[in-house]
Amino acid sequence: MDKRRIEATLETRRTEGRKALVAYLCVGDPSVDESVDLALEAVQAGADILELGVPFSDPTADGPAIARASQRAIAHGGGLEATLRAAGAVRAKAPDVPVVLFGYYNPIFVRGEERVVDEAKSAGVDGLLVVDLPIEESGPLRAAAAERGMALVPLLAPTSSPERVAAVKAAAHHAPLGFAYYVSVTGVTGTATAPLAEASTKAGRLRQELGLPVVVGFGVASAADARVAGSHADGVVVGTALVKRIESAASPAARARALVALVTDLRSGLDSGN
Repeated sequence: MDKRRIEATLETRRTEGRKALVAYLCVGDPSVDESVDLALEAVQAGADILELGVPFSDPTADGPAIARASQRAIAHGGGLEATLRAAGAVRAKAPDVPVVLFGYYNPIFVRGEERVVDEAKSAGVDGLLVVDLPIEESGPLRAAAAERGMALVPLLAPTSSPERVAAVKAAAHHAPLGFAYYVSVTGVTGTATAPLAEASTKAGRLRQELGLPVVVGFGVASAADARVAGSHADGVVVGTALVKRIESAASPAARARALVALVTDLRSGLDSGN
């Protein structure tokens, strides 16, 4: 693709008058190989961007469902190295889908920023989203990613100060960020009470302020949620609802069916709002 995959995909959706669906999977739950299969199923069912979650032993931003998935994934051999392998396997079979590596800073720090960025680039990863690395402290990793044409996606929340928003805007002028992830509510993933309409309105304002696509995450679990959350944003992120579908199914075939059904429903909800 002439443009970076993230930017090209979001621009295509915007030109079509449609919203992007970002699907999160915790790699290694239930196994690394099956995570690859499920990621590809999600793309076929309508997901536009994949967030491949690196399981972590202390996922402070994640609610109980993703925390359980992380524990299961680690027990099944999941981790940063395994997630990079999964990303490479996804890239080999889905050459155009944007892939974002989603996780916490500690595994990156331990392995080394430069090494992780090099390995991620080699695996076909398009961007990194590091939950616990504020924009003000992300300069070295952002620069390393930019040198390799990769994005470092920033997080913003209802509690983000004007100074943090300004820092994201400044960073976007110097390095690819791909998009901004707007957290609909303070707290952890999986909340059932997220003010999605308010979050979508805020995301739309941030898009104008930042000059950057903004997607809404946390609390999106159904077609109706997706329609509301995506109304003013560039797209939505769905993680906990997908992880719960995977957790509740008893076989690979059942997990694939459950995931495809939800992604199809979410896609329909997003498209019905246009």
